[in-house]
Amino acid sequence: MAPSSASRLSERAAATWIDDDTRSFERLARLASCLALSRVQVHPLQAASPHQEAGGLLGGAAAPPASAQRAIVLAADGGAASSAARLMLPPLHDLPEAERAHRHTAMVAHAAAHLLHSPARQTSQALKPMGMVLVSAIEDARAERLLLRDYPGARPWFQAHIAPEPEAENLGFTAFMARLDRILLLADSHSANHWVNKAQELFEGTVQKHGLEDYAAFRAIASILANDLGQMRVRMDPQHYAGPTLYRDDNSYLWAHPESQDNQDEALHLPQTAAQRHVAHTRNAQQPPEPAQTPQAAEELEIARFHYPEWDYRSEHMKADWCQVVEKLPAWQGLSEIRSARLSSASRVDSLALPHPRVLDRRHRLRRQWEGDALDLNAAIDVQVDMRMQLRPDPRIFMRSGQGPRPASMLVLLDISESVNDIGPQGQSLLALEKQAALMLAQACLRSAERLAIHAFSSNTRAEVNYYRLLDFGQAHSSATAAMVQALRGRYSTRMGAALRHASSLLRNEPEGQRSLLVVTDGAPHDIDVHDKRYLIEDARHAVQEAKRAGVRVCCLAVDAQADAYVRQIFGWRGYDIADDAVQLLPRLTRMGARLAAGR
Repeated sequence: MAPSSASRLSERAAATWIDDDTRSFERLARLASCLALSRVQVHPLQAASPHQEAGGLLGGAAAPPASAQRAIVLAADGGAASSAARLMLPPLHDLPEAERAHRHTAMVAHAAAHLLHSPARQTSQALKPMGMVLVSAIEDARAERLLLRDYPGARPWFQAHIAPEPEAENLGFTAFMARLDRILLLADSHSANHWVNKAQELFEGTVQKHGLEDYAAFRAIASILANDLGQMRVRMDPQHYAGPTLYRDDNSYLWAHPESQDNQDEALHLPQTAAQRHVAHTRNAQQPPEPAQTPQAAEELEIARFHYPEWDYRSEHMKADWCQVVEKLPAWQGLSEIRSARLSSASRVDSLALPHPRVLDRRHRLRRQWEGDALDLNAAIDVQVDMRMQLRPDPRIFMRSGQGPRPASMLVLLDISESVNDIGPQGQSLLALEKQAALMLAQACLRSAERLAIHAFSSNTRAEVNYYRLLDFGQAHSSATAAMVQALRGRYSTRMGAALRHASSLLRNEPEGQRSLLVVTDGAPHDIDVHDKRYLIEDARHAVQEAKRAGVRVCCLAVDAQADAYVRQIFGWRGYDIADDAVQLLPRLTRMGARLAAGR
């Protein structure tokens, strides 16, 4: 009997702590109901709450250190007339009584802000963990700003418990989120970090342009900021992440997670288990395997290193040997399963026939012309003969130069930074479409006199601008080159100027004739060691001007609906085309490639 009594006593002690402070929770329930303008029940959050085990921001168990520190907001049951929203508060036994009461008050006010102003149970299927956290953080700030607009006296409740300022050298994901929480709540807060200042500018600009009530506009901010963190290679551990601001809830109120375990794993991009690897092997047999999943996959092969200057628009001078371009081949040797790397029937596109470029050729003389730059002596003699025979002479007595085929070389330079991995609305990433377009151009080159090269680039600061030579001029398209194209992975950033200079130097070695460089990118030049937006744009513009002076025509196809400003600045008025989304990449690349091949 003793063990049974002890067990019951332990269970009662864990479940009845609220009985010691029932009046405080009644007061919190009244406060929550008044702020949310609806009935709200406040309950204790047990350490082994079933909701806590199954819920959370990322659809899984919360991180153990923060599991007993987070409030949980539950929406009211719409089908019941007498239903009320519920707020589960953690006990916070480790805090002094006064501090515990203050934090509970902040938790209640924040929960009321969500119940009043936040849409509940938005689908999370299309979001990665980092994007979901940023959307939630922006929504926390938006909801609190709306609450403070109506109840300005609640501001000290939030400010007293905001996340502390991280150390300057801390560049982890949690530190970035702490800085974001502070700068969006505290009006006098400042940060030396470029990303945090950009977040504040975007947030305040959206407030001025759209107002605080436009949820979709603020969600777009989160997408921009998440993309920037990805470019900066800031990593997040979704299994152990806990928000830095402790009075805020776990944001499970905001999200409806997929019920399927397969969908959930895909959304979170967690490390694969043995079961997940089995699922990967059952996909379409025509789809090539990822390099990391191939047992025989080799390391990237470095070919050579080159140094190039970089233009500094602020001081208006070239920084000599500032960037290092590393020529590489992707790790393609393990992709023998691709065989000829043919396009699947689902993604096959019409073949591209590149026209033969023609140029004025003075060695090719056209006789008996109506107009010309010289007299056709044979036609003139015939005129004299006709006149003496009193016949009507043929007035076509001139010669002019004709057009003949000329050598033409086109280099297609693909941007393979981290952002090309994002899945578009059609279920395909830009990287997959770039690979498809590259293979299409390579196949078209086999049927034309065009000399074609297909290269790709990404950058990891100025010390490592990776440059991949997939298909070189004069090289026959084969299964090996197709395998290298398929093995490309999107990584790092977009330092375009150095890549343009290296590509232009390769084109200058081509025979005299039409030499064209076609860049395919999805965003403005960017790298993690540069925080001035204009710096790399100006450097890329300077690189394009250098190439033009050397006789290389440079054009760009930008897969970015907002690209007009920066691509025009870099490539000039007639040097670019814009595809609003990745689906338009193939048809627009077809037209631009044909136009360049024709010399227009």
